[in-house]
Amino acid sequence: MKNHEIITLTVNPALDKSAHFTGLVPEQKIRCQQPSFDAGGGGINVSKAISRLGGDSLAVFTAGGPTGEMIKELLVKESVAIDPIAVQNWTRESFVAVDDNTNSQYRFGFPGAVISEEEIDTILKKAAAFSSHFLVLSGSLNEGLPLDFYKQIAVLAKKSGTKVIADTSGASLEKVLETGVYLIKPNVGELAKLVGEASLEMEEVNEAAKKIIAKGGAEIVVVSLGPQGAVLVTKDSYDYVPAPNVVKKSTVGAGDSMVGGMVWALSQNKNLSEVIRWGVACGSAATMNDGTQLFKVEDAKRLFEWLKGK
Repeated sequence: MKNHEIITLTVNPALDKSAHFTGLVPEQKIRCQQPSFDAGGGGINVSKAISRLGGDSLAVFTAGGPTGEMIKELLVKESVAIDPIAVQNWTRESFVAVDDNTNSQYRFGFPGAVISEEEIDTILKKAAAFSSHFLVLSGSLNEGLPLDFYKQIAVLAKKSGTKVIADTSGASLEKVLETGVYLIKPNVGELAKLVGEASLEMEEVNEAAKKIIAKGGAEIVVVSLGPQGAVLVTKDSYDYVPAPNVVKKSTVGAGDSMVGGMVWALSQNKNLSEVIRWGVACGSAATMNDGTQLFKVEDAKRLFEWLKGK
């Protein structure tokens, strides 16, 4: 198998379905327009983002049933290299619906089906054989997976010198920090929980991120500030990048697009100032599109040029 600079792992992917409707009325049938489908889930979206930027990654993910087959077909159409792991239970779906009367977006997510012990063992064995410069662990965990599952994979990856990027949340992220990774991307609320605070003000973000770095949890902490932009923190630097003013249509996949832009920039040996700006550019560009379709590369490039002076 070809060696890839970047590998993404998605244990709980989703077939993303999106549609428009007119008027949300309780207890009445809501007639939707023809739906569109996208391959989704944290790491899968990261690989899609990298592909759009002209980068190279391998998307490793579980796939079961007709939904899993459709995800594989959609990724092949986008020229994303894939290495699916067959599982017995069907891959989950998610649904995004937009009310054209109000432009309100409704997002429905479902839990991932249980993965068997044999399938867990298959994932871990595959992870032990990964050979890449960067490994992205992104997205939620299926029901029944241990909370330290990403930590187990990070330990395996670090043995070969791979730089691990973890984009998950809650107890799963806390466990990953115990072994230490290269980069994490919490939002402000998640960062607050990681340092034992109920909330954080903007001026407290830098200190909170540096606490994680000082404990060896991560070398780089990128904190997503939503419409305010993002900050990148290392042990001796702090870089705030404002979000460009764009017309937002959907926030689905914006965080994954941000991670994809940053990992692609890292793989191109760009400095950290460019890395965070590519992340913000891709994340912001993703919000300009309907449904679950991530970003257009021309939008990301235009926004990056604007951010270079910020």
